[in-house]
Amino acid sequence: MRYKSCLFAALSILMVATLAPPVAAEVSVSNLFTDHMVLQRDVPVVVWGKAAAAEQVSIVLADKTETTKADDDGRWQVKLPPLKVGSGPHKLVIEASNRIEINDILIGEVWVCSGQSNMAFAVSSANDPDLESLSANFPQIRIISVPQIGSQTPLDNFQGKWETVTPETVKSFSAVGYFFGRQLHQTLNVPIGLIDTAWGGSACEAWVPREVLEEAGEYQELLAKWDDAAKAYDPAAVAQRYERQLTAWKLAMAKALQDKKPVPRRPRPPRNILTGQHRPANLFNGVLNPIVGYGIRGAIWYQGEHNSGRAYQYRNLFPLMIDTWRKRWNQGDFSFYWVSLADFQDEVAEPVGSSWAELREAQTLVMSKLPNTGEAIITDLGESHDIHPRNKQDVAKRLARWALAKDYGIELVHRSPLYKSSETKGNRMVVTFDHVGGGLDTFDVREVRGFAIAGEDQKFVNAAARIVGKNQVEVWSDTITAPVSVRYAWAQNPICNLQNKEHLPVTPFRTDSWDGITKGVVK
Repeated sequence: MRYKSCLFAALSILMVATLAPPVAAEVSVSNLFTDHMVLQRDVPVVVWGKAAAAEQVSIVLADKTETTKADDDGRWQVKLPPLKVGSGPHKLVIEASNRIEINDILIGEVWVCSGQSNMAFAVSSANDPDLESLSANFPQIRIISVPQIGSQTPLDNFQGKWETVTPETVKSFSAVGYFFGRQLHQTLNVPIGLIDTAWGGSACEAWVPREVLEEAGEYQELLAKWDDAAKAYDPAAVAQRYERQLTAWKLAMAKALQDKKPVPRRPRPPRNILTGQHRPANLFNGVLNPIVGYGIRGAIWYQGEHNSGRAYQYRNLFPLMIDTWRKRWNQGDFSFYWVSLADFQDEVAEPVGSSWAELREAQTLVMSKLPNTGEAIITDLGESHDIHPRNKQDVAKRLARWALAKDYGIELVHRSPLYKSSETKGNRMVVTFDHVGGGLDTFDVREVRGFAIAGEDQKFVNAAARIVGKNQVEVWSDTITAPVSVRYAWAQNPICNLQNKEHLPVTPFRTDSWDGITKGVVK
């Protein structure tokens, strides 16, 4: 009898469990949506997150309500009406089986700050970090950073939160990003949101989805190299090799201490290259994808050093990346401004081939390929023995000029003088420039420096030059009787001083199309 009672009770519990409705998973929202966030003004507000499959979700923002139903995978997304700057602070409420409340939301201008180490370079390392952090009291500038995670599959969230700019929070944030945002805020007097996705040493191809690189049809060798690396990677062997290095280091350290000699540096722990910042698609999936779709005004970019050895390839790779971001964002051709490579490494006395010059050229060419793009020239702001120049304030100002002029309609000179045409006159060439602002000028000394000239033999020599009009320069060398090409600032660390009267350096250029040293390098 007792057995039958127990059996009946067990069956009853099973029936109740079977018939009872499933407990709904708690609704969640992407970590892009936290207290203190800034939403882009004048564009639809897209909000997304997760819930139980088919669960009804209600979203309320600024007295506007939208409802949606999570899909079979539990994903949901809504689009709310655009908001105007000056309204708020607002509250975002998300309700399903539970309630999420997000407060202190401002409406303003949102920019993505991306690239490699010179964008990741923190305020605490830039010029005057003490003064910069002490004065960083801007409650209407908000910042958020996406962690550095490389992935071959798209991620849809990350660990992070929005913070207001204070002397403490600003120290670890992107210097270029912060100084750029501060200039916009002080000029426009509107809230600014900055999203930092930069990763030091990152390759351009890591910011592009794998399928896009495959469809492009010109990156097969690059992809194959990484496929081979993935097959060959043996984490156990890597760990064993590191242990042997550690053992050898400990012995060497003990001997150095005994002999009172300098202690050798401890070997670095091995990195898994397959989850790092160089593998194609890793950073698009792991760092960018979690924020794609968030309302933005545009992006600023500082990258190219890692790809300089493949500068010819960058001519197509970089615009492919920009175009892909725009398509995935589904917000039209949003503004995209980048920093051209700074001067770096030792100066050379005579003209030679330069991978960095070719990379700068590849960057400049993008402006003629894609709309709403622009570059900040900083061949005067680098440091020869440091790939990370500390003067990030002026870098940011030159980017801000582009945004203020092109996105916010403020009349100011915003772009560097750009090569337009050239004409041969006897043994001289006259070069004409566009976008000269108040006219061509020189920095430091009156003599124009930075030009080289060549004849049909393609052998360049240093050239003399002089400004002959508001937008023209005459170039010559007594050793070249029949010149056919002129180059300017064509070096890793060019010795050059031509600028406009607003102190924006002339864009490096060449008038020829002869093969460079990176042509044909694809991996």
